[in-house]
Amino acid sequence: MIGGLFIYNHKGEVLISRVYRDDIGRNAVDAFRVNVIHARQQVRSPVTIIARTSFFHIKRGNIWLAAATKQNVNATLVFEFLKKMVDVMQNYFGKMNEENVKNNFVLIYELLDEILDFGYPQNTDTGILKTFITQLGVKSQTKEEQFQITSQVTGQIGWRREGIQYRRNELFLDVLEYVNLLMSPQGQVLSAHVAGKVVIKSYLSGMPECKFGINDKITMESKGKSTLPLDDPSRLNSSAAKASIAIDDCQFHQCVKLSKFESEHAISFIPPDGDFELMRYRITKDISHPFRLIPLVREVGRTKMEVKIVLKSNFKSNLIGQKIEVRIPTPLNTSGCQLICMKGKAKYKASENAIVWKIKRMAGMKETQLSAEIELLLTDTKKKWNRPPISMDFEVPFAPSGLKVRYLKVLEPKLNYSDHDVIKWVRYIGKSGLYETRC
Repeated sequence: MIGGLFIYNHKGEVLISRVYRDDIGRNAVDAFRVNVIHARQQVRSPVTIIARTSFFHIKRGNIWLAAATKQNVNATLVFEFLKKMVDVMQNYFGKMNEENVKNNFVLIYELLDEILDFGYPQNTDTGILKTFITQLGVKSQTKEEQFQITSQVTGQIGWRREGIQYRRNELFLDVLEYVNLLMSPQGQVLSAHVAGKVVIKSYLSGMPECKFGINDKITMESKGKSTLPLDDPSRLNSSAAKASIAIDDCQFHQCVKLSKFESEHAISFIPPDGDFELMRYRITKDISHPFRLIPLVREVGRTKMEVKIVLKSNFKSNLIGQKIEVRIPTPLNTSGCQLICMKGKAKYKASENAIVWKIKRMAGMKETQLSAEIELLLTDTKKKWNRPPISMDFEVPFAPSGLKVRYLKVLEPKLNYSDHDVIKWVRYIGKSGLYETRC
């Protein structure tokens, strides 16, 4: 069934090679490397046929696993075997990566001898295999484990050196969020989420410990600011409920003390010197939409189309949105366009089949519009134009998720400066991710 089994790293170097049948030559190793791993175009199919040889391949981390055969085999069975093989190796030596494969190549060859017999899968149950192969796998240490060992032995902090001195202690914090939205022509939100990150620039002397608090629901409830019962209807209108946000998932920099986050619900950390990303998060509930697009498209016969776009800014009037760009798709048979816009500049780009409407600045709670008269060429095709969604790019000076920095404190016990001596800057930036409205 399986003629050969190969394991590669991300560079295409062969880590494990096992040929079970004579019809699979050694050149098959190079063929897969050239045509799949080093292919300029991304290979999307999990099955690649090269010179009458079928390669069934999967990727785990930076490791490629490929099974080669010249026979007409059941593809589902081969992929099931590859998955089982990965599970067996992970049970023996943990994570599938290049280092672990190199450290356990003898063990992997022993496993392959037991799992496959002349290319036919035999036994892939880990419990039974461990009765035959009692050898323990060599596991590579994770970065966290290495850091724990280093810090226990040396007492050093790997991401920050000692003796850092600044004449002026400053801490810059940026809350950067990308809004992703898909809205129907009627204004119904079909999907929406915010992908955000907190970026810090630290110019602090010594070994400071910083504390950072946000208005997440866990924090607000733990602080006693939301004391109403969950089933109380007045809770929905309370300021505490509106002031808090629900974070779906988040990732922290290694400098964050996770134990304090779990116990105190505060992000405590000793910052690296300079720029670094403190945390990433994702929010899907109660997202404010900075802009609302109302499209109106009307076909006038076969040679004309009228488009009207109303753009509304939904944020506070004292805030200003910048770098606003609305991209309105046009049919492929467009011959010309007459444009009128109340604000900014609009231009038809034939090479992109779109009308690009640019506005440098727009205050909150404002409304503007664009009208377009599109001339179409007569074509023989009866296929109806599938209207792509209208997309937007923008930048606004607030966090669309509602995330707020409640406090930012700096403590340095060894040096003679306190939290009041540190100059702190907090900035909110909201940007468009995939921000689309169907028309």
